Amino acid sequence: MLVRSGILTSADGETVAVENANAGGAVVLVCEHASSVLPAAAGTLGLSAEALASHSAWDPGALAVSRLLSAKLDALLVHQRFSRLVYDCNRPPESPAAMPEKSEIYDIPGNRDLSVAERYARTAAIYVPFHDRISAELARRSGEGRRPVVVTVHSFTPVYFGKPRAVEIGILHDTDSRLADAMLAGAAAAGRFRVERNSPYGPEDGVTHTLRLHALPAGHANVMLEVRNDLITNSVDQEVMADYLAGLIADAVNTIGGT
Repeated sequence: MLVRSGILTSADGETVAVENANAGGAVVLVCEHASSVLPAAAGTLGLSAEALASHSAWDPGALAVSRLLSAKLDALLVHQRFSRLVYDCNRPPESPAAMPEKSEIYDIPGNRDLSVAERYARTAAIYVPFHDRISAELARRSGEGRRPVVVTVHSFTPVYFGKPRAVEIGILHDTDSRLADAMLAGAAAAGRFRVERNSPYGPEDGVTHTLRLHALPAGHANVMLEVRNDLITNSVDQEVMADYLAGLIADAVNTIGGT
């Protein structure tokens, strides 16, 4: 039985997870699509096991890379504990993509024809606590006289609607490109991966919501990272990618004076 209001219970645990809470580094990592877990009340949302394991449900490898970055940069990490199919925390409540009826090739029956009350319940249970915690952590750091640097971490599929993607790492930004510019310059000098600006998505696709909500109004340096998920399928590759990204981030933060 699918229960669509009152989406979380105490048995589901907390909505948001925080790791390395007392980190000394400037970077605050955010992983909005860290998990494929559905709340018990959501059932399967009418989806197959294949769909629930796919990129539609989460960003494979993103949390593993985020955790490695947290260790390498001594960075605080905030991540979402539930699948973006229930609520995509990188979308505002008014966006149809926040609780999508279709994700890539999969229809999502459990998200079809949600009432206003059902949408509100999911927003209150998942979106609001997640972003409230990010706000609180950034405010705490600012209150301590530190200048936070916001970095969100995502992964993307190598093939999208049958079309291969050549880009390997996307460095995304909205109206503040300071950190992205410095990272792109570092990536060009290193020449190791195919790194592109605002690819395979950009702000016009609505993917910079977290940056717009938390970084831009306060003037925090920020960037959104997209890593092709076939490059981070195992622990060895995740370590290689995290080493590379940590170097780019650290050098870029030093370049722009973000600490």
